[in-house]
Amino acid sequence: MEMMILATKSGTPIIGQVASVMGWIMDGIYKMLDGLFGVQNLGICIIIFSIIIYALMTPLQIKQQKFSKLSAFMQPELQKVQKKYQGKRDQLSMQKMNEETQAIYQKYGVSPTGSCVQLAIQFPILMALWQVIYKIPAYVGSVKDIFTEAVSHITAVDGYTQLVQNFITDNKITRVQLIMDGSQATSNSIIDFLYALSPSQWKELATVDQFSGFSGVIDTAAHEISKMQNFFGLNIADQPMTYIKAAFTGGAIILAIAALMIPILSWVTQMLNIKLMPQAAQQDGEPNAMMNSMKMMNTIMPLMSAIFCFTFPVGLGIYWISSAVVRSIQQLLINRHMDRMNIDDLINENMKKMEKKREKAGLPPQKITNQAHQNVKNINNAKAQKGAEVNNATERARKVEQSYQNAAKAKPGSITAKANMVRDFDERNKKK
Repeated sequence: MEMMILATKSGTPIIGQVASVMGWIMDGIYKMLDGLFGVQNLGICIIIFSIIIYALMTPLQIKQQKFSKLSAFMQPELQKVQKKYQGKRDQLSMQKMNEETQAIYQKYGVSPTGSCVQLAIQFPILMALWQVIYKIPAYVGSVKDIFTEAVSHITAVDGYTQLVQNFITDNKITRVQLIMDGSQATSNSIIDFLYALSPSQWKELATVDQFSGFSGVIDTAAHEISKMQNFFGLNIADQPMTYIKAAFTGGAIILAIAALMIPILSWVTQMLNIKLMPQAAQQDGEPNAMMNSMKMMNTIMPLMSAIFCFTFPVGLGIYWISSAVVRSIQQLLINRHMDRMNIDDLINENMKKMEKKREKAGLPPQKITNQAHQNVKNINNAKAQKGAEVNNATERARKVEQSYQNAAKAKPGSITAKANMVRDFDERNKKK
């Protein structure tokens, strides 16, 4: 499977804007490393970039896992409601089920869409993060600037589009597709093309007859980008499979081993991250289909990422590994935090937040909260209530019988004695 690199920025709403902001962060990291330490390395930039972005998302992760922890306590109650109305599809039953479900959520001070909100916020961030790593020259100005002079010379050559396309075909550079503006390739497409070149391909590009007049410009760009793309001997724009194949034809075995470690580490780190994630407890009688599906996904996804790493650029593999390591450390800290958190304290914390929201809405928060507790109490004790009704009826019958017995001891001529005579008369008639 081959990945196409495009220098054109993403035009997707929200994701495109977030990616532009992240591009500034990535560019700032590069300039800081260059200015303070004289380090011009995109691999290190990707690692630091991943640490910063995932660290900023820690509050969202904590909120999401708080909701997950409460969900584990809520599930038995929610399942009781679902079981109570199982098979009932009339409007009244559906309305009552919804009300009782809402009461449970109110009891714990959470919203049914609580987890969705956290995911909705994280999704564009993660997609934008992918865009920046996927299209570094499009978002990182310091990288794009390296190609400016070379691109201006190449695009000034007559028929440059066909020359570049022939070079792509001859060298089997399948990861790049030229984007056309009329009959000519865009400047961004040429940047994509140059960014994807290996050191040997840069040398070959400088020998093309039509480009020989500015071979010095090409060599300068090649030298600059090579320094930026070098990561422990690997070029982050190359694929691990390229180094592995080269080892069978006389290439460096050490580089092939280093390249092989990219997909292996990607699988190991993602499996570690999954193991550290809190697992939902299965309830009694719960179907195993969903649990089995989740287990299968947790097994397949890391394996798929490892397979993709063979044919994706090394830079993406570095991102996957570094982000998985950061998430694992983050998860360890969150797990410790959640283990120390008492469930009652968590509920009280949510209640306070809910009351503030109710107060802003002009509603009596304490009354609503108490009502929610009462509703849930009624739901959980539905069977007890039914039993109480039977006991109450038995008690009433016992009291009536007792009154009859007391009436038997009434004084002659009293109202109670006369009532007893009427009762005895009725009972004798029934027997007849």
